Amino acid sequence: MADDFNESIEKTLKFGQDDARYGQIKFDLRYRYDNTDSTNPKKEVANASTARLRLGYLTPIFKGLQAFAEFEGNQDIGVNSYDSTMNGKTQYEKINDPQQNELNQLWVSYKGVPNTEARLGRQLIQIDNERFIGASAWRQLERTYDALLLNNTSLPNTSVILGYISKDQNTDSTIQSLQLPLANISYNFANMGKLTGYSYFMDFRDPSAYEASNQTYGVSFDGTRKLNDTLGFVYRTEYAYQSSYRHSTPYQADYYHIIGGFTAYGFIVKGAMEQLGGKGLNKTFDTPLGLLHKFSGWADVFTTTPDNGYRDVYASVEKELMGIRLIGFYRDWSDDTGKKHYGDEWDFMVTKEFFKHYNLMAKYAYFSTDTGGTAIGKFDTQKVWFGAGITF
Repeated sequence: MADDFNESIEKTLKFGQDDARYGQIKFDLRYRYDNTDSTNPKKEVANASTARLRLGYLTPIFKGLQAFAEFEGNQDIGVNSYDSTMNGKTQYEKINDPQQNELNQLWVSYKGVPNTEARLGRQLIQIDNERFIGASAWRQLERTYDALLLNNTSLPNTSVILGYISKDQNTDSTIQSLQLPLANISYNFANMGKLTGYSYFMDFRDPSAYEASNQTYGVSFDGTRKLNDTLGFVYRTEYAYQSSYRHSTPYQADYYHIIGGFTAYGFIVKGAMEQLGGKGLNKTFDTPLGLLHKFSGWADVFTTTPDNGYRDVYASVEKELMGIRLIGFYRDWSDDTGKKHYGDEWDFMVTKEFFKHYNLMAKYAYFSTDTGGTAIGKFDTQKVWFGAGITF
């Protein structure tokens, strides 16, 4: 009965057709409850209850051309005792999910050249693991970009992404201008992994964001190796070099991310170290357009890099059991030398998908500060989330 119900909705969103010959409507509704508490004496406990809707229309492909337009809106439902960064309630802890409505995407693409797609307009951009350029999809309002993006796979096992970004629509619905040419080239080695090289030149045009400007060059190797039906290895190593660009203060900083782990009997176990360098001069290795919640801990304590950088040594365990996905992290935070300890963090999440289109989520994060963390203004922080979603 559920399959029949879902199929009828899918067909309705394709205007009664099975093949989307008239295009299709895209629908994404997500509810979330967020509770944030810390030992910061200047902040009250925050509670946010919000519902986010994305509604769009994707045209059929006509002579290689296709277009997409999408509205996105986030609405408080009941509880709204939180600092959304835009509602003026600064006495509460910050939860960056403001009540806003926006044009989320509006783009046209062309696929008339074999193995090539060119896309122009406001669009979602998710490059590699989104450490440097991503969508921040965890937030209720995701990040999108005004850009021209070219993706080519003509060469065997090779992907070439070239682009230019002129605007960034952030997760609080504000728009900032920038000039960002980018290049990302990867090659897949059979049964080994993917080697990627990239360069990003971020020139932020608003004077208040000048210091975020940077030029970054990096290389990564990411892969898996299956030994048999029950055992395999996972690994990733990445290095990037960053320096000042255009209006930013002169600086140089390094980035390292090393992951090693294994898969066995449905478990995925990893140990890793990620390091963002800092020189103690308020200039650090920064990723202003990358995912923060995913990489900087779910407690969101390190969404800005401390002056002396940070080293995140972490371990994770992931398992799917009876269709329920379980994942847990332990993180040990210090400065980029490992000598000044900032604190420890535990993160846990449970998700469940139903009938392909429906999902439930529960999530928990707790950061415990140490003397080094207290010295740079970090507080014990606890966060709890519950959510549900429908996507067609």
